[in-house]
Amino acid sequence: MSRAIEGARERRVRTGGVDLCVAELGDPGRPTVLLVHGYPDSKEVWAQVATRLAPRFHVVLYDVRGHGGSTAPAPLRGGFTLEKLTDDFLAVADAVSPGKPVHLVGHDWGSVQSWEFVTLSRTEGRIASFTSMSGPSLDHFGHWIKKRLSRPTPRRVGQLLGQGAKSWYVYLLHTPVLPELAWRGPLGKRWPKILQRAEKLPPGDYPTASLPTDAAHGAWLYRDNVRARLRRPRADAYAHAPVQLITPTGDAFLSEHLYDELEQWVPQLTRRTLPVKHWVPRTRPDRLAAWIGEFVTAHEDPGPVRRTAPTGKYAARFAGALVLVTGAASGIGRATAFSFAEAGARVVAVDRDAEGAARTAEMARLIGAPGAWGEAVDVSDERAMEQFAEKVAAEYGIVDVLVNNAGIGLSGSFFDTTSEDWQKVLDVNLWGVIHGCRLFGKQMADRGQGGHIVNTASASAYQPSRALPAYSTSKAAVLMLSACLRAELAGQGIGVSAMCPGFVNTNITSTARFAGVSAAEEKRRQKKTARLYGLRNYPPEKVAEAILAAVVQNRAVVPVTPEARGALLLSRFAPASLRAIARLEPPL
Repeated sequence: MSRAIEGARERRVRTGGVDLCVAELGDPGRPTVLLVHGYPDSKEVWAQVATRLAPRFHVVLYDVRGHGGSTAPAPLRGGFTLEKLTDDFLAVADAVSPGKPVHLVGHDWGSVQSWEFVTLSRTEGRIASFTSMSGPSLDHFGHWIKKRLSRPTPRRVGQLLGQGAKSWYVYLLHTPVLPELAWRGPLGKRWPKILQRAEKLPPGDYPTASLPTDAAHGAWLYRDNVRARLRRPRADAYAHAPVQLITPTGDAFLSEHLYDELEQWVPQLTRRTLPVKHWVPRTRPDRLAAWIGEFVTAHEDPGPVRRTAPTGKYAARFAGALVLVTGAASGIGRATAFSFAEAGARVVAVDRDAEGAARTAEMARLIGAPGAWGEAVDVSDERAMEQFAEKVAAEYGIVDVLVNNAGIGLSGSFFDTTSEDWQKVLDVNLWGVIHGCRLFGKQMADRGQGGHIVNTASASAYQPSRALPAYSTSKAAVLMLSACLRAELAGQGIGVSAMCPGFVNTNITSTARFAGVSAAEEKRRQKKTARLYGLRNYPPEKVAEAILAAVVQNRAVVPVTPEARGALLLSRFAPASLRAIARLEPPL
């Protein structure tokens, strides 16, 4: 049972004639986070979330009565009422956190019963906060239905019919005997494969071998509670603790509209959404752990400083997402890290400059990122990137958005550009992108939950120049690589965007190399180029904003700056004009 949760300590809690199997991780002296599973799960559904929370909190999971390692009531009928489930919760809370409130987290039926816990007067003072996902309060649901029946409008009737269609399984679970026969027979055997296909869950040690029995027993959760509570919902179902609502927008069983009027029941409500399906604890454990940890910390610390909700333009899309940005110590990379931080994303800032990456991460946290880390790595070093990708997956999770931004500049005629010069430019500008796409893109694909890759190319990718043969070639290759990857990964829900900035005021101009000239002449040209770009003064923040928009809109090629857009049009409709411009001697 709990052996699937590495490092868990197991105990038994006796209550109401049943033995509950309780697993604990982390230091009992820290705030207690109590995870309640849904149907037809056991506590192991939380394994990946629990292990991520354990270094910071005292994490407790228990098998609901009749599930996993817990015993079932006898008789089953009447043994799964919300009143008895509340008794179980209080018994577990008293055993693992005597005298101190717990931070409650529930998924599916774990959330349904947790809504009961957080709205009853007898549990007041025992719950410090509640995080809900994929499971409404039956009382709130009952009032939601009554309002739409008593005051119908086309919109309300549509919502009612929509949720009615999503609730097909609830009707089946109320039929006698058939659910038990199905779960103990063919459905129980096929359920793991069904979940993997429908929810794109990764294969592994979930669900556990107790699934057929758990699901058969759990049918009584519905029979003992749903009809009775929907007919007579409580009028006093107000939450007495802060609530964080996480809504999967792709949930096949619950409509987002169920929570439209939730503020009237929850005085302290924080809303978050995720573009995923129902089984969030298995598909997004890293993001859930980040949000739960942030919410628990905010309501555990009695001090006046509290993290505010992200205010960025795309906060609803990126809050809690894990974003990795290379070349993040300065320029477009740093601005991009900051923009994602403003949107509430967790940011991994990567650069060869360790101090610069650390400064970016520190500022990202101040801006609003719930987590930000600076990492030093050379993107052109394949072995280093392989080790780094393993570290990111193990310590931070699977990346949701990858921004391959690291790049170097090189100017000079073709015959002045040595093979060593070519190697350096291609290693960073092209191979760095290839390494990032191959390693982090593979992790996204294996997870099966989509994602997005942003590759920073350049307007030079489609605008030839006699002064930039190596640089333009590397960026043209990135543009084509992005198009190829976009075609290959589209079926897996992974978008790929190629950003093509024009003249942007960043420090790449002052660090770019000039082939075929003396050191003094190179320094002079660097200063002149930096001055010209400074006069143009197109800020990297605008490129960062375009990157976030490209991810949201899943755009393929994004020219940034007027000259980049103009050059793209010419490349498509008047390429000869660009070839003529390419012959011009640059003003250096």
